[in-house]
Amino acid sequence: MLQQMELPGLAFAVWMLICFYAPVGGYPNGKVREACTSMVPCHGSSPQLSPEHTITVNGTEFKPGDSIEVHLSGPVFEGFFIQARDAEHLESPALGSFMLADRGASQLLTCAHTKNSAVSHTSKAKKKHIKVYWIAPGNAPKRVQFLATVVKKYKIFWVKIPGPIVSQPNALSPTPPLHATSGAVSTSHPVSYLSKPFNASSCGRTKFCIRNPSNCDPESASCFFLSFQQEGSSVFVEMSGPSEGYLAFALSHDQWMGDDDAYLCVGEDHRVRTITAYLKERSPPVLDSENALEDVSWRLADGLLQCSFRRSIRLPAHKGRFNLDASYYIFLADGEASEGGVIHKHRQQPLITNGIYNITGLPQDIGGSRSPRLIKAHGTLMFIAWITTVSIGVIVARFFKPVWSYSFLFGKEMWFQVHRMLMLTTVMLTSISFVLPFIYRGGWSQQAGFHPYLGCTVMALAIFQALMAGFRPSRHAPRRQLFNWFHWCTGTAARILAVEVIEYDRVQILQSLTSAEAEGRLFKQIVLTIYVCGNIVFLIAFLAAINQI
Repeated sequence: MLQQMELPGLAFAVWMLICFYAPVGGYPNGKVREACTSMVPCHGSSPQLSPEHTITVNGTEFKPGDSIEVHLSGPVFEGFFIQARDAEHLESPALGSFMLADRGASQLLTCAHTKNSAVSHTSKAKKKHIKVYWIAPGNAPKRVQFLATVVKKYKIFWVKIPGPIVSQPNALSPTPPLHATSGAVSTSHPVSYLSKPFNASSCGRTKFCIRNPSNCDPESASCFFLSFQQEGSSVFVEMSGPSEGYLAFALSHDQWMGDDDAYLCVGEDHRVRTITAYLKERSPPVLDSENALEDVSWRLADGLLQCSFRRSIRLPAHKGRFNLDASYYIFLADGEASEGGVIHKHRQQPLITNGIYNITGLPQDIGGSRSPRLIKAHGTLMFIAWITTVSIGVIVARFFKPVWSYSFLFGKEMWFQVHRMLMLTTVMLTSISFVLPFIYRGGWSQQAGFHPYLGCTVMALAIFQALMAGFRPSRHAPRRQLFNWFHWCTGTAARILAVEVIEYDRVQILQSLTSAEAEGRLFKQIVLTIYVCGNIVFLIAFLAAINQI
């Protein structure tokens, strides 16, 4: 009875140890999302009462979209956590969004499902001063207070240090931001501030819309949105997405970059600059010195960059601007912008429409793909060839000779026929896949890096392997050993180039069996069945995922 009582007690002690161990781990990397509500670090001790650090701002009033400079300073500290909250309800969630002044010392976090609504440290490195920028949201309360948690040492910290309160003036409608002037933005027309996010209620009715993911809400922090609405002899454009750098769209005659009409909304010094550009091949865009856009507006809030403008359907006086009453492929891209609004290459493959569209024609609500169909097919066929068929073919040849030594198919040993069928399938799939990128690009691509060179090498090795197998010497011929070495080396080199990581652990299960153990043969057949079924299930899931891109 005593032993029976000791076991639950031990289990309870272990459970308590786990529960208390988790919180005291701390967050030296600043990933403190678990503390979004309480702002209390899980350090297993009580906070200090009298704060040593102060929060200061560069203004006492704000309007939606304004950028407020926030400083946290004091004696040396290791960690921090900054939020802005409703001054009348300090227990409410964090609001607005921050932008960083020093990415090495601070990082943005998502609290209460609002992207970039909090700032924390990136490491335990000692610091005395932190500067960030807070962007007021469109639905901000009348009074907002900044709060900070500061960690001096692991057991010494202060929670919710009160900062200054900033207030909205008694204005009926928002005006341009505090730091934004039309002279600072390179447009020839006045620039205004968007008071609220875009909406998709008119998509497919009066607006031509492109959304990614399909049917997403442009108010969502994960939605890329682009809309066109014809108004007389002009088109009104709206563009938004989760970006801290820039958003851009381009009109193109084909599905690859080059000779395109582009429009960029670039975050610069906590404002958004809307500019036109011309894309020449895959080089950086050539920005226009004159801007043909009117009614330019922008918004930076809740982790979203949003801009809108109006453009005449025809602009004969502006070289490089396409007529908007024709049909084009439409690109939508995002990326980072450094100090001064210098843009960098998009961080992911641009979204490209699956066909050509006339944005002044019948309103539609469409999506797109970040991977063209031919490139999807190229990757899919290579995956099937070098992850599925070649892997199974190698396993059959290496481990199933003794298992199927007395089984024959069309007059040949079964293992050999299965191996040969799978390897010929690999060569066929590789050949088809090899041609597709050349069809898509219309020739050799100079900007694709080393990938096409590796692809050509794999294709050459696959064909050489098949030709060499056609001249295989008989089993007891003097040159059979030399053939076996060449056959193994060529196949291995092709697999190394085609697949970065070979699933070593599954091969080890089979390799651990000796020839004598294989006499039972049932185990290997079961393992092969599981292996094949697992590959098929994984392949189906992978192809389904590709189809969603």
